[in-house]
Amino acid sequence: MSLTSRRIVVVGSSNTDLVVNAARIPRAGETVLGESFLMAPGGKGANQAVGAARLGADVTLVARIGNDAFGAQALEGFAREQIDTDYIVRDESAASGVALIVVDQTGENAIAVAPGANRLLTVADVEAAREPIASADVLLLQLEVPLQTVKYAARIAADAGVPVILNPAPAQPLDAETLRLTTVLTPNQHEALALARPFSDGNDSLRTIGRRLRDAGAHNVVITLGNQGALLITERQAQQVAAPKVKSVDSTAAGDAFNGALAYALAGAEPLVEAVRFASLAGALAVTRRGAQPSLPTRAEMAAFAETVHPPQTEPSPK
Repeated sequence: MSLTSRRIVVVGSSNTDLVVNAARIPRAGETVLGESFLMAPGGKGANQAVGAARLGADVTLVARIGNDAFGAQALEGFAREQIDTDYIVRDESAASGVALIVVDQTGENAIAVAPGANRLLTVADVEAAREPIASADVLLLQLEVPLQTVKYAARIAADAGVPVILNPAPAQPLDAETLRLTTVLTPNQHEALALARPFSDGNDSLRTIGRRLRDAGAHNVVITLGNQGALLITERQAQQVAAPKVKSVDSTAAGDAFNGALAYALAGAEPLVEAVRFASLAGALAVTRRGAQPSLPTRAEMAAFAETVHPPQTEPSPK
């Protein structure tokens, strides 16, 4: 991959993750004794920004945090990662976002989020960052901040010819314009099913759902499949990109590692299929370590990891 400067703007959330590891995820009304506790920085926007920065991108984060201890810790962390924080607003009226996460012994998780200041990120906050968005190589978005704010950022980027990656998590209905503004839509399997509900009978294959999302407006669709890699649907092809086989410890930020790496690769003008392959490698490495941002790999770690696994293969999917 080219090592030239890759400018990525991320508009999204910043949280603090409070993580309990337990034998299993509790059922409703049940208490399960945990085995360990970890407090770590998180939030999909912040995670993806850190993921891209650790790979070597020049990253700007547009976000809102509270004027509290969690917010201060987040800013310190972004500074260590050399992320541009000029467009992060300290909100006096709301607390910083917090996520409560339980991870079971297989690495699966259950998450509850109190958005706090994230839900107050405004169109005006994005407008203040118009210049870096319009001059970026890639704009990376998620849905833990208001949809109208996400859409406004996507419109600025699209008008300037900047590719837009939208990770539609947590899933919510997306209108046709938002999909048309999206260069690469990156749902997981559950999010893809939810997004396709208005025009699917519920029995469609993931390939058909991906095509339906393209028909609805998204230029390209990448459905992440966990340890099975990702399904790439473009105008010309449907391909499954395999992921390396690893022992999962914590899947909390696997999708964020994937999206940060995808943005990094696309910012370097890599072909989409190669970018998905690279992103799948990052996601696989992330699940082998605990925590959200602590699990996100550097470029050097990615290179070392790639030498220990069989390279993921890309295979044409059936029509």
